[in-house]
Amino acid sequence: MSKQLQDAYIVAASRTPIGKAPRGVFKNTRPDELLVHAIKSAVAQVPGLDTKVIEDAIVGCAIPEAEQGLNVARIGALLAGLPQSVGGVTVNRFCASGVTALAMAADRIRVGEADAMIAGGCESMSMVPMMGNTPSMSPHIFDNDENFGIAYGMGLTAERVAERWKVSREDQDRFSLESHQKAIAAQQAGEFKDEIAPYTLMERTPDLATGEVKTKSREIALDEGPRPDTTIEGLAKLRAVFANKGSVTAGNSSQTSDGAGALIVVSEKILKQFNLTPLARFVSFAVRGVPPEVMGIGPKEAIPAALKAAGLTQDDLDWIELNEAFAAQSLAVIRELGLDPSKVNPLGGAIALGHPLGATGAIRASTVVHGLRRRNLKYGMVTMCVGTGMGAAGIIERL
Repeated sequence: MSKQLQDAYIVAASRTPIGKAPRGVFKNTRPDELLVHAIKSAVAQVPGLDTKVIEDAIVGCAIPEAEQGLNVARIGALLAGLPQSVGGVTVNRFCASGVTALAMAADRIRVGEADAMIAGGCESMSMVPMMGNTPSMSPHIFDNDENFGIAYGMGLTAERVAERWKVSREDQDRFSLESHQKAIAAQQAGEFKDEIAPYTLMERTPDLATGEVKTKSREIALDEGPRPDTTIEGLAKLRAVFANKGSVTAGNSSQTSDGAGALIVVSEKILKQFNLTPLARFVSFAVRGVPPEVMGIGPKEAIPAALKAAGLTQDDLDWIELNEAFAAQSLAVIRELGLDPSKVNPLGGAIALGHPLGATGAIRASTVVHGLRRRNLKYGMVTMCVGTGMGAAGIIERL
């Protein structure tokens, strides 16, 4: 006998500011410390919730080793002061790790296996390099042309997308400029205040004259990436970095970054038990595969699947967080699906704000949750392309 699914409600959504890697504000801050901060901030948003009812913490991380290894989800939960009864599991779907963690947490609630869950993501690209410390690919990747694209660097896949979907260098640079302009305007308008939990950074410097170590603190309250001095002329001067005579540059690609995000997802039972007001409902999630050599186009397959699962159409979406891995792939997805550009990344995207890989899905979910409420909108989506050829999309409904 089948059991009816129950709704999964988001009651808290918080994130750290995003730092630039490898020489930004969080260059010396461990990713597990960023995760702890995000979890504590999310818990603080629901003071009426007894954390003893939280059953598990699911945390996304794209390169789960070194400072973000050893099951960073469980370690983060414990260091955040959650009860020892709260479990922890770290999941990896590369750039979609954070939104996958949210979907998995929601699914546990929807099928009745849990009533309260932590979902999140963390990544330090300052401390852990893009491919990890000791990357080792299967030699069978090179056995045939079908799998050869797995070995392509992300930038090269963006070049393939730009070529196949005819996305010009000029269009990529213009899209990148708009990302910075929207992000700067959003920061100035205070659009990120609801989602960002300011991080107090402790800086220690030796005083050679006295032999003492001086300590000072400063508060980081904004994402570090947006640049008000970005111009179309400046972007046009940048050289292609992934292919000879290519069009993908550092200026029209996402920034390497450090950051973390966390959300709390609960059942209706928990809402009633603790008299909580939900921020949103997690509606649906989908993942689809595409050829690895054009991985950036992945959202064009995942978005229709997530909409179908939710019983919605594209027109129903009010807010679309389309992760800007590269301007080339973002524009290709927008054009292929006919997405309304005015609904895509209204506060800027990863080209300006940064892309801390496994944390991005959780961070951008927080943006959607608070953005929908602030602007009194109904449905939002978090979607991104994923390495090795995938697309992921999750839909959130404001309540």
